[in-house]
Amino acid sequence: MFNYKGRKGFLLLLFFVFVVSSVITRIFLFVKALPDLDLTPLLIAKIFGMGFLFDCVTFSYFSIPFALYAVFVPDRMFSWKPAARIVFFTVTYLMLFNLAAEYVFFSEFGARYNFIAIDYLIYTTEVIRNIIESYPVGRISAGIFILNIFIYLLMRSYIDQTCSTSTNLTQRLKLGSVFVLLPLLAYLFVDLSWAAISFNNYADELAENGIYNLFAAIRNSELDYDRFYVTKDNRTVMGRLREMLKDDDEVLLACDNQGISRKIMPEKPEKKLNVIVIVEESMSAEFLGTFGNKSGLTPNLDRLAKESMLFTNFYATGTRTVRGLEAITLSTPPLPGESLIKRPGNENLFSWGEVMKTKGYDTKFIYGGHGYFDNMNYFFSHNGFSIVDESDFGGNEITFDNAWGVCDEDIFRKVIQEANKSYALRKPFFSIVMTISNHRPYTYPARKIDIPSGTGRNGSVKYADFAIGKLMEYARKQSWFDNTMFVIVADHCAGSARKYELPVHNYQIPLIIYSPTHITPKKVETMASQIDIAPTVLGLMNFSYDSKFIGRDIMDEDAGPQRAFISTYEKLGFLEDGKLVVLSPKKEIAFYRFEKGVERLTELPRQERLLQDALGFYQGANYLYKNKLNRFPCTSNLNPS
Repeated sequence: MFNYKGRKGFLLLLFFVFVVSSVITRIFLFVKALPDLDLTPLLIAKIFGMGFLFDCVTFSYFSIPFALYAVFVPDRMFSWKPAARIVFFTVTYLMLFNLAAEYVFFSEFGARYNFIAIDYLIYTTEVIRNIIESYPVGRISAGIFILNIFIYLLMRSYIDQTCSTSTNLTQRLKLGSVFVLLPLLAYLFVDLSWAAISFNNYADELAENGIYNLFAAIRNSELDYDRFYVTKDNRTVMGRLREMLKDDDEVLLACDNQGISRKIMPEKPEKKLNVIVIVEESMSAEFLGTFGNKSGLTPNLDRLAKESMLFTNFYATGTRTVRGLEAITLSTPPLPGESLIKRPGNENLFSWGEVMKTKGYDTKFIYGGHGYFDNMNYFFSHNGFSIVDESDFGGNEITFDNAWGVCDEDIFRKVIQEANKSYALRKPFFSIVMTISNHRPYTYPARKIDIPSGTGRNGSVKYADFAIGKLMEYARKQSWFDNTMFVIVADHCAGSARKYELPVHNYQIPLIIYSPTHITPKKVETMASQIDIAPTVLGLMNFSYDSKFIGRDIMDEDAGPQRAFISTYEKLGFLEDGKLVVLSPKKEIAFYRFEKGVERLTELPRQERLLQDALGFYQGANYLYKNKLNRFPCTSNLNPS
């Protein structure tokens, strides 16, 4: 198998292990993605050819510490066989473990490692417990260990060959120079754009290497919009944004002539209703009977939908909880890279919480887990909210918990308790509540529904719906119920990974606004997204306020063309008039036509007006954030240029 002994053979052996395991991983993922691949011989060649290139590039980085070992360790130490055997056994175990981990990750997210995996490395307590509760970790680890022993015994003679060495420093430096030059060339010339081999997102993912992707995601966690995305003159872009935001009922404030501050002045008297915003974990529209699901998973939500204002053409801005919370709280489109919730310097942003505080509301963010996760506690506590999380639950208040926190019933009992506290103080209350039960490991209290706990997504959906029913049952008994508006929305869909980079219909989520005393049941078909919730609810209550929201009141007939925003951490999608523009790094732009409820996208030629509108929102949002124009108070001395 190997004709080389010594140090060169040692590195070649590691290369063989790394590349073979990477190819096998790709084969496993290829079989997993097969139903969604439009296969041709050329596409298969591209997947495995480009994949092999990325495997080699990744190894060039991976091999650096081993190359240093091979260059600088003297012959007497390098020829010690136990050291080589330990290195080989460890590397093969890690590669086998990576195969299992990548398969699980791909099954869950339809992608190689990305920014989600970074969070998995940061929040180890929640993630490790989630993994243990979701998968037979012990059996998998034991199986990997046994297989690794077999591979070690098979390869031991080749390992021992590498220990036969007699070299001088000059020979070693020549070998080392090669392993320094290769990663340097890879860093200068190769990036993930090389893996864009087709129109099929799964094919592109298969052409990549998961370990390479992980480190690329770390490097690109906060993408500089001006550097990586197509831009136009800031003055033109901001002018377009202000034009799209202003309507006959709004007045742009002179104190913010370079921003978007405007005065909202409804003619009707204000309704100082209590507001409870329920952000349902992963509650895709496709789960609800109201949207055509025949499995009977959501009887309570379906009943509420009939008694509420139901938005039937509504989209999540992203694929993560922080993206949903960001859009709902700040009413701003997503920026590439990390959510604003997790970025430094995110204090005192113009938020829904701050608006409600100026109206005298008791504002709370209520979460069933520990709010240090995803920086939620810090963000909300510095943007107009007090915090209630798992640490505020007494022992007798927790009937069930899992890796992510307490079950939805426990969260909702806490919501009622906190509402009663505010009511007792004669203060109107505004709460944003983040649930956790509809999430892997899909566990919940026993004997609540007819699907056993831990058996899959359907059970979690049905339990989440059951808990919503209980919340409404408790709420209707409270003195404040008739003066309260309930807003129910998902943070994001259950899964948006499909063969298209931004599969529009997979971003569709429900938005239900329920207040039987104040809201007339109706269906609203206007296309909108999560950034529009705050202005819409404030509009339903006829609130007068100074606004820096980019979102709009969906019910305002003068609000302009229907549009929505969808994204991944690096691709920004803008929907308008049945068309989609996708802004990507390297200043790439793509245009498509889409149909509601249909996965297929049709490529279009360049759409200049659509691009102008998209840049108005995305580049405009970036400009506002970068120049601190989306904060309190209303001041500005900047000139776009």
